Amino acid sequence: MSLYTEPFGHWNGQPVPRYILQNTGGVRAVLMPYGATLLSLTVPAATGPVELTLGFDTFEEYLTRSPYFGCTVGRFANRIANGRFTLDGRLVQLARNENSRHHLHGGLRGFDKQLWAAEPFERPGQRGVRFSRISPDGEEGYPGRLSVAVTFTLTDDHVLECRYEAETDQSTPLNLTNHTYWNLAGRGTILDHELRLAAEAYLPVDETLIPVGPPAPVAGTPMDFRTFHRIGARIHQVPGGYDHCYVLRCSPSLEPVPAADLRDPVSGRTLQIETTEPGLQFYSGNFLDNLPGRGGTIYPKHGGLCLETQHFPDSPNRPDFPSCILRPGERFVSVTRHRLGF
Repeated sequence: MSLYTEPFGHWNGQPVPRYILQNTGGVRAVLMPYGATLLSLTVPAATGPVELTLGFDTFEEYLTRSPYFGCTVGRFANRIANGRFTLDGRLVQLARNENSRHHLHGGLRGFDKQLWAAEPFERPGQRGVRFSRISPDGEEGYPGRLSVAVTFTLTDDHVLECRYEAETDQSTPLNLTNHTYWNLAGRGTILDHELRLAAEAYLPVDETLIPVGPPAPVAGTPMDFRTFHRIGARIHQVPGGYDHCYVLRCSPSLEPVPAADLRDPVSGRTLQIETTEPGLQFYSGNFLDNLPGRGGTIYPKHGGLCLETQHFPDSPNRPDFPSCILRPGERFVSVTRHRLGF
């Protein structure tokens, strides 16, 4: 079967299934409606399936100690300085859930900690799940009743697509992404992975990872991934490691365009990312600290990396950044494609 369901856990008395998608080439994706989460993505190899993402074996672990493994992040991915911004002359205060200072990844109970409705589907050459929910007015401090959906589609040509859609009845910031941790080797660290980013500039940040000043050129710095570089080659020159937003373009595009290429030189596995989003947050797993994970695996520091397509962090406070404000009567659509090679 290319799509089937099995029990995984319970949340607030409701069953939480997991959806298993498999294409004709042996690629297997596993999803769950809690957090609209990608639990697992495996590709075939001579020795058996290889897991490309970090995760846990049990539902309870996702509730108690997940560092956003595979989840859908919102209403606003990344950080908003001091958890506040002014919108149409009104001061809005959000939860300050990062060290009691900044707003991070949607707050204390963001989209990653909600149970979404799920609609699995099969079409010729593809199978997937559409997750949807209503974020009520005032959730985590955000204005407006937001109708939001994310659709994961696995195709027979080894593409996993994430399509985000939303509408609101009041103006509100919106910045959605997927927070999967990747390791194309299936074990160890990602320091020997090679990365290329379609970005001439990045956003410098302060010690709390809030952008400061305008975008800066990557040329001549350890932030330069315009050609393939080994991730570990210059990471020691970046205080704390990579956790920066790269500027792909000055505004969203209508169709997905190339954003990132990741490869493991030992196995030859590759990941290509295309997106309509203007930015990409490259996070090198700096805060992983020998975290026990799936199948007894211990995830060390830099045991996985995130390539989060999104709008720029702190956009509600930065009129010079691409606008992240969704207004009544508008429809938000964002598409990111993950193309696998193995």
